[in-house]
Amino acid sequence: MTSALLSLSALLAASALAVPAAGAAPRNDKPAAAPAGWETVVGPEPARFAGADGRAQAPAAAGRSASARADDSGTFALKSVRNGKFTATEKNYAAPDTGVLRARSAAVTGAWEGFAFEWHEATRTYALKSLANNRYVAVEGNYTGTSQNILRARSTGAGTWERFTLYYNEDLDRWALQSALNGRFVAMENSYTGSLQYALRARSLEVTGSWEQFELFEITG
Repeated sequence: MTSALLSLSALLAASALAVPAAGAAPRNDKPAAAPAGWETVVGPEPARFAGADGRAQAPAAAGRSASARADDSGTFALKSVRNGKFTATEKNYAAPDTGVLRARSAAVTGAWEGFAFEWHEATRTYALKSLANNRYVAVEGNYTGTSQNILRARSTGAGTWERFTLYYNEDLDRWALQSALNGRFVAMENSYTGSLQYALRARSLEVTGSWEQFELFEITG
C-alpha cells in the first residue's frame, strides 16, 4: 500500500467564517451499494488501512504536534490520484468560495491539508472537519454552474450536507468519497482553470478513474 503516516504540526488559528444557510436540496440519507471492487469503510477502519507500518514516508509538517483531533476516527490528509496533490482548505478565499477544498499542495505543510474524519454510527457516514478553520466540509448543492456541488469547509455542525460514505479499494490502495446529499462521488476538477482549478466537487455517478480516487495519509501527533 502506498499510504503513509504523517506527522502534522503547526496548526493554524481557526478563522471565524460566516456560514450560509442551507436551503432545500435533494437528500440521499442512505449510502448506495459499494461500487464493484470497493468496500464501505466504517468506524475506525481508515486508521487501520492508512496507518499501517512499513509504508513510504511522506513530507511532514514542522512545528507543534496536532492536538485538535475531533474524535477517535482519525485525522488525515487527502491526496488526489489525478494530480498527485494534497487537498487544502482555501480559508483565505473570498465569499462565496471561502473554505473551498482544492488538491493543490505538494506536501502537508500544516493544518491547511488536515481533516478530522468523524464517524456517525446512525447514518454510517463520516463528516470531514478541516483543521485549517475548524469547520465541517459541506457539499454546496444550491450553487449553480461549475461551482454546483463544490466542497467547502464552512459549517459549524454536521448534517446531510456534510456527510460522506467512504470507500476503499484494496487492490488499488485507493479511496473514494460519496456525498450523502446527492449520492454523487467526489471528483477533483483537474481541467478547471482559475481559482477553482483542482477543486473537489461531488458530481460523478460512479468511480470512473483517477478523478474520483484519493490516497489517505494518517496524521499523527
